Amino acid sequence: MKIVTIVAFAAAASLSSIASAADEQVNMQIKDGLEAGKHTKNTISDDIKLYFGKQKTPAVDKKIWEGGTTQKSMRKSQKEHCETAFVSAILRLQDRARKEGGNAVVNIVSGGSNDSATEYTCTSGRVTGSVTLRGTVVKLK
Repeated sequence: MKIVTIVAFAAAASLSSIASAADEQVNMQIKDGLEAGKHTKNTISDDIKLYFGKQKTPAVDKKIWEGGTTQKSMRKSQKEHCETAFVSAILRLQDRARKEGGNAVVNIVSGGSNDSATEYTCTSGRVTGSVTLRGTVVKLK
């Protein structure tokens, strides 16, 4: 009888830890992420312009590349790991724009469908955060 009780208790404990480790989708402020990117070793640069969601953009001369990146971060707090992953994703998009000869990334969406001009989606767990950004590298007129 004791063994059955111990096994049942262990099973319940493992299920509760799995449930508490579930990831959640959180919306974070783009302006806070961009600000955090000004205080990192590799800073978000102004040479490649960034336009989120349906923000109005200057006239596009040429569409060069469309794609995305997913970045993860392990930090102490949800805010820290989401912002760090966001900054890393923006840096990857800016690097791609430079490599392709573009001067802007437009229509940036996060999490697959968040086309907000003010918020991005972060998948946040107990230990890590993950941000997926998709955008279009262009040459503005």
